[in-house]
Amino acid sequence: MNRDERSEPTPGGAPSASKNRRVALITGGSRGIGRASALLFARRGIDVAFCFLSNRTAAAETAAAIEEHGVRALPIRANVGNEAHLDTMFRKVEETFGGLDLFVSNAATGVLKPALELTARDWARSIDVNARALLFGAQRAVPLMRGRPNPAIIAVTSMGSARVIPNYAAIGASKAAIEALVRYLAVELKPEGITVNAVSAGVVATDSLALFPNRSELLASATKRGVGGKVQTAGEVAAVIELLASPAARWITGETVIADGGYTLPV
Repeated sequence: MNRDERSEPTPGGAPSASKNRRVALITGGSRGIGRASALLFARRGIDVAFCFLSNRTAAAETAAAIEEHGVRALPIRANVGNEAHLDTMFRKVEETFGGLDLFVSNAATGVLKPALELTARDWARSIDVNARALLFGAQRAVPLMRGRPNPAIIAVTSMGSARVIPNYAAIGASKAAIEALVRYLAVELKPEGITVNAVSAGVVATDSLALFPNRSELLASATKRGVGGKVQTAGEVAAVIELLASPAARWITGETVIADGGYTLPV
């Protein structure tokens, strides 16, 4: 069996379907901000599909945690930088739920290198999983959102889109591309009633932070400059995503909401 054809974890005892529940799809939903968003949506009575790349244990645990709130979970193994995987992911969402209300483009990857050391492969990896996945994910999400009340697309970006972070050139460029795409998509999808926004956080305490060679410096800086002298959590970012996904945010579209506790304000 091809590794991409293995079935995703399917926890038993899944709640029954409800035509009245909203449906969310979150990429990179088994850890960090994606997982926190999935659980927050579940607590609000939203069915949640999410994709993961390799950690089946984390995916199964997240699915079980979602279903504890009486909603359905659909874990899907997919590389969002691969269009065939995107096709499979959205097809499974349609087959399982019949439509889609919320698409959160959260999965991210990249190479931490100075700009002059980047290879073509490094560049493609950052752009494909981060920015390209938003574009082609949105193209597949829109047909499933038509006719649904208050549909929304939300992307997760970072302060590296506008600020210079050491070794962050490729990822930062991909995040800037995401923010530009959000503006274009917001205008094009406005007639469909679909809002499109991005959330830009500060230094967030997730597993991904361990990949940064200057992790200690980042945490020290975040503690000094964050609200109340604290480092931002994934749940706090998820709360902003939830706001943009709610009917209360219908008049917000094409925006990148900076939710970093003022981290980027000082010169």
